[in-house]
Formats: sequence, C-alpha cells, structure tokens
Amino acid sequence: MTSNKSVNQGVAPVTYGDGTRPPRGDYASARADYTCDQHWERYTPQEHALYQRLYERQAAQLPGLACEEFIAAVSQLGTPQEIPRFDVLSVRLKQATGWEVVAVPGLIPEEAFFGLLAQRRFPVTAWIRRPEEFDYVVEPDVFHDLFGHVPLLFNPVFADYMQAYGAGGLKASRLQACEHLARLYWYTVEFGLIATPAGLRAYGAGILSSTGELRHSLQSPAPQRLGFDVERIMRTQYRIDSFQGTYFVITGFEQLFEATAPDFTPLYERVAGLGELSADARLASDTVY
Repeated sequence: MTSNKSVNQGVAPVTYGDGTRPPRGDYASARADYTCDQHWERYTPQEHALYQRLYERQAAQLPGLACEEFIAAVSQLGTPQEIPRFDVLSVRLKQATGWEVVAVPGLIPEEAFFGLLAQRRFPVTAWIRRPEEFDYVVEPDVFHDLFGHVPLLFNPVFADYMQAYGAGGLKASRLQACEHLARLYWYTVEFGLIATPAGLRAYGAGILSSTGELRHSLQSPAPQRLGFDVERIMRTQYRIDSFQGTYFVITGFEQLFEATAPDFTPLYERVAGLGELSADARLASDTVY
C-alpha cells in the first residue's frame, strides 16, 4: 500500500507504514498501471534455487500454524524447484476463482493497487530477495507475494473479499481515506490470524511467508492478539520493518467479506475524529485472545 500517485512516472512510491528504507525495483520499466513483464527467462539458477530453499523451509513450518485453507491450496503454486511462471499459474487461478497474477516492480501506489484488485488481477513483485535476506526482507518480493498471497486466492470467499477490498479502495482514494484502508489490509491480508476449532492459525501473507513471524505471531507471549474490529484496525498504526506488536483475529473468512460490504464513508469520518492508536495500544473494549 502506497502513495496516491496513480500514473507511473518511473519513481518508487512511498509507504504508509513506518520504515527506514525506500522501496526498490525497476519502476521505469512499468506500464502506466504499474504492471510489467515478469521476464522469467532472466531468473538465474541461483535465484530459482533460493526460491526453492525459501519454499521448502516455509512449507515445513505450516502444519499446526497455518490455516487449513492455505495448506490445502499452497500446492497450486506448482513445483518449488523454480519460480513459477505467472502466465501458467494464472491459468489455474482463473479456472478456480477468476483471478490472475500480474508482475509489478515492487510496492505500487494504492490507486493502481486497488484498480488491479477490483479487476481480479493480483500484483506480484517480479524480483527475488538477495541471499543475505533469506531470513527477512523488508518489502515484498516474488516469494512473499506468491507463497504468502496467491494460495488463498484459490479460496472463493477470500477471493471475493480481495476484489471487494479493491473496489472499496478506489472509493477510499476519492475520499482521502486510503491510509485507513491500508491498515485494514495490513492487519488482515498481510498479518491476520483466524480462530479455528484447533486454535489460532495464521492466514496473513506477511506471517505465512516468514518463519520468524509465523512462530512469533502464534507462540510468542510478546504480541497481543485482539478480536477483529474494523474501526479499531483503521485507527491502529503499524510498522513495516519489524515483527508486529498486535495481531487481529477473525472468526472466519466470511467475517472479512461482511466487513467490506457496508459503505465505509461514515466510518472514515468517525475514525478520523477519534484519532490514531499506537501499534501496541490496548483499549478496555478490546477482545483479547
């Protein structure tokens, strides 16, 4: 989620979350909608091998920590021996839920991002992290976007939520409320937890693509885990370059879809008047897990 530039000018966008490093990627090669060619043929054997190492390490961590919907769908990415071809993956995804994946240089402006989601086109970063970033990369790379985000797009309810989120984002952009919606995306799609009969599980891409965050979010006593509340989330700040201090818990994917159904216009106005909350704030009204 990024600045309100809607036309690519070959310049990396800025982000709402607190961080110290600017986004990277070849933005000059992107089209006006910020999509670009994947150039699969340019990946080196070392990069394919790095993807495989990342995939296999993370897949081994999923049982007992990831939600079952994600575990059931991750095999749709194909063989871990190489970085998937976006066009081939899109064929399977389109048959399942009508979505496709498109390449982007990295983080993109929110209006371009919302527009792609509203069209059921999910933006996936084309580049892969460096070997020294194996354990942690500040911004999304191809592994984060593919492994973390794409599997749940095979789930019809979650896939519909993502499109509804994109449509809502376009409206939020006109209302100057994108930062509020960015927080909703951050605390659900990126770092969301779900309550299941077997206990809390992760469904957020930022958690599922990170070994450290996966265990931190569910097993560490440090972060707080709070019940899902749209207004509360829209007021809560976040960081982009460290583990989260707060996670929000949904009771099912239907709850996400229902959350995007109402007109957010009065909610944006109310949230703006209430003020912001720090990432580790605790309210008397919070439901604590």
